[in-house]
Amino acid sequence: MTRPRPFCPDRFLMSYALALGVLLTSPSAEAQTTAPLPDHVIEAFGQPPALPKGDFTDAVQAAVQVAFVDSIATSSWGPDQVVALDEISASQDPRIAWIISDMMRFVQGGALTAELAQTAAQLLAIETPHRNQWGVITDHLMAWDIPAPPGYLPIKRAIFTKAVPGWDRIFVEGDIDWRFVSWGGVLIDDRAYDTTDARCNCIPAADNPDVIAAEDAKWLRDTDIVFGIEINGEARAYPRRIMEVREMINDTLGGRDLGIPYCTLCGAAQAYFTDRMPDGVDRPVLRTSGLLIRSNKVMYDIETYSVFDTFLGHAVTGPLADKGIKLEQATVITTDWGTWQRDYPHTTVLTEALALGRNFDFRNGRDADGPIFPVGDVDPRLPVHEDIIGAITASGKPIAFQRSAADLALQNGQEITFENLRLELAAGGVKAVTADGSDAGSHQAFWFAWSQFYPNTELWSG
Repeated sequence: MTRPRPFCPDRFLMSYALALGVLLTSPSAEAQTTAPLPDHVIEAFGQPPALPKGDFTDAVQAAVQVAFVDSIATSSWGPDQVVALDEISASQDPRIAWIISDMMRFVQGGALTAELAQTAAQLLAIETPHRNQWGVITDHLMAWDIPAPPGYLPIKRAIFTKAVPGWDRIFVEGDIDWRFVSWGGVLIDDRAYDTTDARCNCIPAADNPDVIAAEDAKWLRDTDIVFGIEINGEARAYPRRIMEVREMINDTLGGRDLGIPYCTLCGAAQAYFTDRMPDGVDRPVLRTSGLLIRSNKVMYDIETYSVFDTFLGHAVTGPLADKGIKLEQATVITTDWGTWQRDYPHTTVLTEALALGRNFDFRNGRDADGPIFPVGDVDPRLPVHEDIIGAITASGKPIAFQRSAADLALQNGQEITFENLRLELAAGGVKAVTADGSDAGSHQAFWFAWSQFYPNTELWSG
């Protein structure tokens, strides 16, 4: 026998193995069939593999048990798992590649990564990738919309909670497609409310952040990018330098409570009202989970562990999802500090200390060449990192305005409207307002992110 190889971080909740064995043997519905794929997907990824229907065969079910459930339970990989992978490969069932993708995200060691990549590639009928194996495999799964395998969530839950036990309350049933959830490489921020300065091995949200007057913000240059918010006549600037470190702010502005997530990967700062909840629902306190969906950060409420779709503002799991909570958005203006303070001279701004001595520029560094996490196919109407201003019309239709084209048109005096929305220049940025001039809750984002969460979006590009 060969010596078993460890494949995951050391911590694990062994009790999941028994539950997984039960769920894998339970009946499942026929696998869903995918809709016809757009031409640009076929051009980029080729034709998808044939999809089986129904449950696993007994042989495949046993192989899945050995390769994934048993290996998780023993935290090792040996000859039995190698034989099981051969059986899985022979099954030609591409649904199992989702489980392989999940394991690959946490695997330690090149040999096992290569084995898993080879098996997944055979299931997907593609060439085995030798670089960025996890990314290539997952991109194909997402682009082709390969259905999840039977008993998927409990298996995924076991893999992920082995890496981060704090996710045990995150991975639950809900209105969320768990196929697209991946690890962002950081741990969960599970600190209690109003503990901004508490240390954590996470991306630390800031609650009730300290602010100063504009004239006291000597540390900011006029060209520094800020995210400006104005509520009921009170304005505040959230410097990108701070938001790239914190990624989440829980604040009060203009008498309203706000949760302000910033996804560095999506170039999107958003502001959600977290007050005026239904009777019996406390203010959600938003935190970063350390997880991603289509390269967009997954936020959750620390009080109930309800997960939110960060881009859409819907609660998708937990008590807040049961109550149908959807957060209303306020407008966020992406601009430079010099213009924002000129147009809002009485603005406040977050203090430099909140940046923790760091000064990242992910947009012009880490993310300069496109998404660094799998996103599958991307709507080809604009480049992936093109800036857009996104908003939702009164009829519920999403609309994206190409930022560069809108800037030019508005500066030339052109009127830009769509249904009940109108674009305006605002403090060096662009925002959408309704027909009567009211806030339409618009924000800037990369095109790839907006078009993935609003796949039927309209596009205005001049």
